[in-house]
Amino acid sequence: MELARIEKLMESYFEGTTTLDQEKELSLFFKTGPVPPHLEVYQPLFMGFELAREERSTKEIAIEEPRSSRRFWSLSIAASVLIALGAIAYTLTQNGLTAEEEEALAAFKKTKETMYMFSKNFNEGTEKIAHLNEFSNGVSNMALIGEFSESKNLIFK
Repeated sequence: MELARIEKLMESYFEGTTTLDQEKELSLFFKTGPVPPHLEVYQPLFMGFELAREERSTKEIAIEEPRSSRRFWSLSIAASVLIALGAIAYTLTQNGLTAEEEEALAAFKKTKETMYMFSKNFNEGTEKIAHLNEFSNGVSNMALIGEFSESKNLIFK
């Protein structure tokens, strides 16, 4: 094999971009034939991979039988029914508002009525003040008449 190709494959290997075939080629290179001195540090790595491939476990693994899914489903359905019945019973026993909520609602209604009455009286008072505005216009006209009289008296004296 060409040394430059092996070095390029090693570079790709450490970047994690090699394919399985390229890794087999590297393994074969380090397993057979002479290895250049600057690549000898990697030879135990690939030899270790080769040994790991050949290892086989002698320990027996016990695989559990799958549990009955029918029992699981029946328990799931029973739990769902109990939850639904509990939710229905809870809703039926609720009387609506608590005493504190009813008290707050009554206070709100009373405040609303008071504000309405206040608004109504305020509007009536505003209408009466509008007449005072006409009165102040009349007073200012009287002041103008008074000035006119003074000016007339000074001229005709």
